[in-house]
Amino acid sequence: MKKIAIVLFNEVEVLDFAGLFEVFSVTGKRNLGEPYEVFTVAETEIIVARNNLVIKPAYLFSNAPAADIFLVPGGGGYYADGRPLGSRREMDNPVMLEWIKQQHARSKLTLSVCTGALMLAKTGLLNGLMATTHFMAVDALKEISPTTKVLADERYVDNGKIILSAGVSAGIDMAFYVVAKLQGQEVACETARYMQYDYWK
Repeated sequence: MKKIAIVLFNEVEVLDFAGLFEVFSVTGKRNLGEPYEVFTVAETEIIVARNNLVIKPAYLFSNAPAADIFLVPGGGGYYADGRPLGSRREMDNPVMLEWIKQQHARSKLTLSVCTGALMLAKTGLLNGLMATTHFMAVDALKEISPTTKVLADERYVDNGKIILSAGVSAGIDMAFYVVAKLQGQEVACETARYMQYDYWK
């Protein structure tokens, strides 16, 4: 059973991780396809996501098991006084960036949703690759990683080991794409039917 780790941080966008958590958790549970073991990881024991959703991660950086697939969600922006929050803050957090690099080195696939791409870019992992992100973060991504070809109009972009999606709901489409890539279109479609996600064909 492949393990999927989802990293969380304060002000993470809820659908950025919860949508993919649902897709991967549902896959393979009804006589078609292989199931995944999906778990959350964070630097701290309690995470307060966007709109004050309180989450207790399954693991901390210090005790998380190795994962086959590693997901960096997005979410963030700036306080009224200009201080960064969410991914905009975490992209300058050396502990977060080092953990991302370690997980990428061990994983078979690294995924990002929305402004999670900014954190990947800060580690240098997107140098020379293609990427997408939330439309409001395109300029920031280009500034952080000038050698990255940003495909702002794509829902998701596949570089092989690194796959990125645009903002928020686009991550769900990427999750189905990953299921299809790893297990075939039939498994992805069966999962979409169960979830009544009619946009996946």
